[in-house]
Amino acid sequence: MSSPKQLARIAGVFYLLVGIFGGFAEGFVDPKLHAAGNAAATAANVAANAELVRMGVVAHLVDGVFFALTAMTLYLLLNHVHKNAARSMVIFVVIAVGMICLNAVFLFEGMQVATDPSYVAAFGVAGSSALVMVLLDIQHYGTLAAQVFFGLWLAPLGYLAYRSGLFPKALGVVLVLATVSYLADSLAAFLLPHLQLQIKPFLIIAPLVGEIWMVVYLLVKGVKSGRQAEPAPVAGLVPVKP
Repeated sequence: MSSPKQLARIAGVFYLLVGIFGGFAEGFVDPKLHAAGNAAATAANVAANAELVRMGVVAHLVDGVFFALTAMTLYLLLNHVHKNAARSMVIFVVIAVGMICLNAVFLFEGMQVATDPSYVAAFGVAGSSALVMVLLDIQHYGTLAAQVFFGLWLAPLGYLAYRSGLFPKALGVVLVLATVSYLADSLAAFLLPHLQLQIKPFLIIAPLVGEIWMVVYLLVKGVKSGRQAEPAPVAGLVPVKP
């Protein structure tokens, strides 16, 4: 059985890789391709950056793998605090990972349409560009929908961090606030898109602070010194009293 510090540092490595691959895919590749409301520009961006698109698709998939591993490792570390909260955390991540991987397929198919001349022959330049736009719109708004679950998993994580005594209580509070920020950003994107562009710089503060703080704490500190996580009992084993 791994010690709490070992589990925490393993989770920190996985979480850092989520940030690296997810940041590359969502922060660099996706904005470089999607030109909102402009099908011709979007199709041209995708066709001109086909290899980058392939890298972005792989980055999305790898991001999903490490996101799942992060949740599983944190579950092992924190499930003794509140098992249902720990399970909820993992369930939200599983949903988010499924959406990430599905969105990556739409991105890949957009690249296929943009680079395969048979689509231009079948639909014409305008029709082919419109199809690329539809596929990347689905991927773009699918990511915004998945962001709901990027946020929701932080609420039980924040609660567990707060209650466990293994992390600063302020960190738990910031993670819960990050949930609110993610949800507000996603809802604004669908209900009030023009307002969302204005408030996004403010809504991103809590997620950035909370998640970076969590990653650094896991990697550097692990857990608070002197606090030990109680391992969950193994099913089928009955404790023997001396």
